[in-house]
Parts: sequence; structure tokens; C-alpha cells
Amino acid sequence: MRFRPELPKGTTPGLVLALLAERAMHGYELAKALEDRSSGVLALGQGTLYPLLHRLEREGLIAGRWETTACGPDRRVYRLTSKGHALLAERRSEWVAFAEVIGRFLGPAPVAEANSTALRARCPVGTADGLSPAILLTA
Repeated sequence: MRFRPELPKGTTPGLVLALLAERAMHGYELAKALEDRSSGVLALGQGTLYPLLHRLEREGLIAGRWETTACGPDRRVYRLTSKGHALLAERRSEWVAFAEVIGRFLGPAPVAEANSTALRARCPVGTADGLSPAILLTA
């Protein structure tokens, strides 16, 4: 499924911050992670991703450092700053509330089902910190 360009455009900075909250990454890793997790829906070109990374860095939301590689050119690795973590927490709250409102019009079932499927994929039954399988499947 392809979205109109204005839909993902407003969400991309938050998605980049969310990925960097998991671990530091260089630009290609970020682009690949966005594309993989979205099943190809969010495929960002260099002309979109790198200006976004530069803007997020100027705003103090991420910090980059050059890393030397054994093979290939040096690369810039980005990590989330404390300011970035704070903004991400705000964005997550906004998106949860926004998804709830949209769900009132379009139906919440696909979102709930996707969240449940994602949880099961991340936490196989009986493995998440001692939680019972019943708790995992109802989360």
C-alpha cells in the first residue's frame, strides 16, 4: 500500500527518533529499518533522510559522531539525546491519542490486531519476564 506523500512526511521525524531510542544507527541502517518494519511502505531516499537527520541534529534531538570502519568509508552514527527522548515521549502520547480518535471513525480493530501481533512477535508466549501466556495474549 502506498500513502499520499503528506501522510508519512509528518510522521517520519518521530519514527526516526523511535528507532534511535532503540540503539545508535547510521543513516543507511535507519533507512533499512524504516523500510523493513513498514514492509516497504516507508522507503526513504537519501535526499529525504539525510536532510532530516541534519535538521534533528541542529535541533539537538539527536547527536552524531563519525565512526571509522574496517572496510568502506567512515560513517556518521546517530544517537538520541535527552531532548530527543523527551520529544519522543510527547510524540508517542500524541500518536496514541490520535490513533484512538481516528479509530472512532475508521474502526480500531486493525490497530489493536497489529499491536497484538507485534507483541506476540517480540515476546514469544511465556518468555516476557515471567508473565503468563494469558497476560501476553491479552496485552
